[in-house]
Amino acid sequence: MHVNGKVALVTGGAQGIGRAFVQALLGKGAKVSPRESPGPLPPALTFSSVPWAWVTAARRVRLCEGALRPLLRPPARSSGFPLPSRAQVALLDRNSEAGQQSKAALDEQFEAQRTVFIQCDVTDQEQLKGAFKKVIEHFGRLDIVVNNAGVNNEKDWESTIQINLLAASMENYGVRLNTICPGFVNTPILQSIDKEENMGQYYSYKDEIKSMMQFYGVMDPSIIAQGLITIIEDDTLNGEVMKITASQGIHFQEYNQTPFTSKR
Repeated sequence: MHVNGKVALVTGGAQGIGRAFVQALLGKGAKVSPRESPGPLPPALTFSSVPWAWVTAARRVRLCEGALRPLLRPPARSSGFPLPSRAQVALLDRNSEAGQQSKAALDEQFEAQRTVFIQCDVTDQEQLKGAFKKVIEHFGRLDIVVNNAGVNNEKDWESTIQINLLAASMENYGVRLNTICPGFVNTPILQSIDKEENMGQYYSYKDEIKSMMQFYGVMDPSIIAQGLITIIEDDTLNGEVMKITASQGIHFQEYNQTPFTSKR
């Protein structure tokens, strides 16, 4: 599926990997205005990565692509909504300030009408459903959903699990569903590794975690965004787990089915 002409929704889209996703979707096949670029995404850090809980769970990105029937069925041409010739993106984030800043920066690089920011707490199902409806009302359709939102707060582990694992746009609408599992990525959220209020009981392991980052390497969010575009544009991918690491780049998890042998 080509990105051009599609409408996408990205949760956690104001910063880090989510912001890179938004820029990649807007930039794919689009003519960038000659105005000054907003600059690099996050500033370079001397270290960056995530606690083990993030590696195994939080930094996953579930991608739903297709017409999310019946809620997300594109309106008929007679509805009055013009079909876009370039990708349009809705940024969802609970951080209103970061969302507004990202929207303003993107407006300098792309046409302002191609993005919309919606403040939304993805753990609140009513807010999330409301955000989906706002996107459809604003753009007239919705083709791609990137479930990217994630946090690091080991002290409030219930909220972390709710955001990182449970909050989604998941219904039986007959869509393609793929997952991106990146390694260590340089995003603003990684700065929380030095904050005891975020790390909780794992704060004492921060030096070991930093050593792991140096050993395995740290990637720029733009590399993860390349993986996203690959998944979207390859219609043969469905139910796949894309792994992205500094050492191997973009690759897929291979499953070897173990033959079942009865013990009787």
